[in-house]
Amino acid sequence: MNKFYSHSRKINPAEAEYLGDNTPNDKNRIEIGPTQLAYKEWREENLRLPDLQKMRRYRWKRLTQHIVERDYGGILMFDPLNIRYATDSTNMQLWNTHNPFRAVLLCSDGYMVIWDYKNSPFLSSFNPLVKESRSGADLFYFNRGDKIDIAADKFANEVRILIKDHGGQNKKLAVDKIQIQGLEALKAQNFEIMEGEEVTEKCRSIKGEDEILAMRCASLACENALHKMEDFARENVPLGNVSEDDIWSVLHAENIKRGGEWIETRLLASGPRTNPWFQECGPRIVQKNEIVAYDTDLIGSYGICVDISRTMWIGDKKPRKDMIYAMQHAHEHIQRNMEMLKPGVHMKELTFKSHNLDKQYQKGKYGCLMHGVGLCDEWPMIAYKDNFIEGSYDYCLQPGMTLCVEALVSPEGGDFSIKLEDQVLITETGFENLTRFPFDDALMGK
Repeated sequence: MNKFYSHSRKINPAEAEYLGDNTPNDKNRIEIGPTQLAYKEWREENLRLPDLQKMRRYRWKRLTQHIVERDYGGILMFDPLNIRYATDSTNMQLWNTHNPFRAVLLCSDGYMVIWDYKNSPFLSSFNPLVKESRSGADLFYFNRGDKIDIAADKFANEVRILIKDHGGQNKKLAVDKIQIQGLEALKAQNFEIMEGEEVTEKCRSIKGEDEILAMRCASLACENALHKMEDFARENVPLGNVSEDDIWSVLHAENIKRGGEWIETRLLASGPRTNPWFQECGPRIVQKNEIVAYDTDLIGSYGICVDISRTMWIGDKKPRKDMIYAMQHAHEHIQRNMEMLKPGVHMKELTFKSHNLDKQYQKGKYGCLMHGVGLCDEWPMIAYKDNFIEGSYDYCLQPGMTLCVEALVSPEGGDFSIKLEDQVLITETGFENLTRFPFDDALMGK
């Protein structure tokens, strides 16, 4: 009997066996991914989709290379974002951040093992680079009570055997984040514990071709969600009964509709709550003729972070002159600092040649000039001059890095702040601004 594609259960029956990002066209598949809405929007913009099989191999190969270059036997990862990078698999990501039940060991020969929740070993089965799925890395008190040491000893012994078989018996083991009993158990197995975050942050800092394609897709999805959020705010704030939480909830919903995953913060504030910055959104009813500022910190399609900030004016009057000046000053700040970006530029140079904010904005300025971005905010962080520590970032920019360029213009003692941020790719010859979301015309003085 002939077998036709239409007889299979698919996410989109009009597609063939595999979708455009080289993932199975099966609505019951294990791996998470973008929705039909996201695919539709990407097609309309003629975006090229990433090949996720190639992206996973790139990450696995790059991480293995970093292990070998440092002469380590392997790297043991508990951080959910490092596990996502190594395997592209997820499991209750936010819960896992404070109840660390997952771990991945990547050995120097490329052999990769995941310890997952005991009832879900199948969650990485889509990725052939994961050679084994086990359980037993849950070394936290809630799960193990007063006998964590027993589980930790068993887990550490498994790691020892795997390094013996696949790490050349090299006892230098990089570890990113681990519970104290697990650390002591590894030391009892005579491992020399190395700094795992240094390995993963440096590894993740250079994006491959398919990671960049995934980031372009995630950026468009995020910006489409932002348009929905801003449209909602502009339509409903004048009615007098819309809270900051109401506005922020639109971004959450629109992110999920496109296959996005979560938002790391609640950084949306209105009116006087924008100064000082970092007041998270709450029940305040947003008033007409005032500022609304936000920072997305959004983990979107393909698990890619889209971290952009905008400030909008909502009302039938014009913003005050000091608000317009602050907005223009913030815009100049990120544009001027962006112009410095190109391969070979030393990170220290970015700090000491950066655009200077006016004196009235110095005290309230942001915590950094720029920071890396990928699966979340990542290495490096480019500090302002007064926060610079010699030797902390003694490196040069390289093609494939992605950075967020920040500005917080917050008048000391004032009743508003301007928050702006764009996401940028370092190219072979300079930079490309991946952010297309517009700046507010009224605040820009247009």
